[in-house]
Amino acid sequence: MSEKPPICNYEGSDYQTSFWDLADRAYEDAVEAIALKRLLPQKGKLMLELGAGAGRNTPRYAGYDRVVLVDYSKTQLQQAQARLGTSEQYIYVAADVYQLPFVEGLFDGATMIRTLHHMSDAPKALQQVRGVLQQSSIFILEYANKQNLKAIFRYLIGKQKWSPFALEPVEFAALNFDFHPRAIRTWLAEVGFKLERQLTVSHYRMAILKKLVPHNLLVWMDSVAQLTGDIWQLSPSVFTRNMAVGVTPRAAEGTFFKCPACNSPIDDTPPLLVCPQCKQTYSAEDGIYDFRLGEIS
Repeated sequence: MSEKPPICNYEGSDYQTSFWDLADRAYEDAVEAIALKRLLPQKGKLMLELGAGAGRNTPRYAGYDRVVLVDYSKTQLQQAQARLGTSEQYIYVAADVYQLPFVEGLFDGATMIRTLHHMSDAPKALQQVRGVLQQSSIFILEYANKQNLKAIFRYLIGKQKWSPFALEPVEFAALNFDFHPRAIRTWLAEVGFKLERQLTVSHYRMAILKKLVPHNLLVWMDSVAQLTGDIWQLSPSVFTRNMAVGVTPRAAEGTFFKCPACNSPIDDTPPLLVCPQCKQTYSAEDGIYDFRLGEIS
């Protein structure tokens, strides 16, 4: 993998409106809510939401005192801010997941939902997440599963060239990857996570089923099927609950941000944050911090 992996940028996108609000995805949203409820701790202090987008899932982390929403797109965070408000409960940060601007051992929880599939270097992204988590913290990871039943069937009848059984990711569109469950488990273990539970999600993600089967029944059917996740992973989406293992010192009192360019702790001094080590500057305007290197706010 390259030293600086490419980034999928949703800047200026109407993703929340076009993909969720106006499209027929009430089923997907409902079954993801069930999976999160099953996997999330009941309470916590500081949650890191990676790939927060417009904040669709953020209210589901109500058990945490504060939530830090991270997305590379500043306009997505502006939409999240419009949805959630500007209370101290939420901190909005535009940042690169490969260069997270937080000191180590800061968070006691993290989620990455519908985000890993944009990562060309998934192990590097997971390593960054582990670094900012405290020991025994819970990380909820969702990933797009290449070994789903539809992909297996298409491969067996010759309608699909790539093998769903191969461990390497498949890039089915630019910066859109499906992953093999075994590869995900290996990467999680390598960077310091212990896999605790798996849920298979969105088993019935087919237009014909969503049209013919009543919504509540379809959601219930999926909620039951989710429970097979520790036995097999054959659905298009898999949710995992992982515990951060190994010794990780907690962040020092009063520290929060670090410079993504040189990793030095940096004081929170909006509207301009200045790294004392490398002198790199970062803006904090209208309640949104911008730690994207090389980007103009």
